[in-house]
Amino acid sequence: MILLVEDNPDDEALTLRALKKNNILNEVVVARDGAEALDFLFGTGAYAGRDLKIMPEVILLDINLPKINGLEVLKKIRANERTRLLPVVILTTSNEEQDKLKSYTLGANSFIRKPVDFQQFSEAIRQLGVYWLVLNQAPPVVQR
Repeated sequence: MILLVEDNPDDEALTLRALKKNNILNEVVVARDGAEALDFLFGTGAYAGRDLKIMPEVILLDINLPKINGLEVLKKIRANERTRLLPVVILTTSNEEQDKLKSYTLGANSFIRKPVDFQQFSEAIRQLGVYWLVLNQAPPVVQR
């Protein structure tokens, strides 16, 4: 499963289209703000009672999100024993050095700037999928 945390409907559609175009058929759960992402990960709010043994193989996290921004989401992910090892890829339009530095300081596994061109974006998603969903060996799920 992939957790896509994206508030822009156009970027969400582009990401889903790029995944499908590249035959990345994993289930994609979309959270449209930081609070929804945390509810999903921790089984609270609308996701109360969700089976927390099933965690995303990778989280694609935008920085500029409503309610709780992506960097705060990342901080909360890394602060929790159950989620701190989950791979988190910052997928953003930001090219600010400060955003890159803060993302890596808070424990992001990768920082990818969304290309404007769909072909380049699609290729970035393909490579991301190959690496994080095929080549990468995910950490074991922490049971609590």
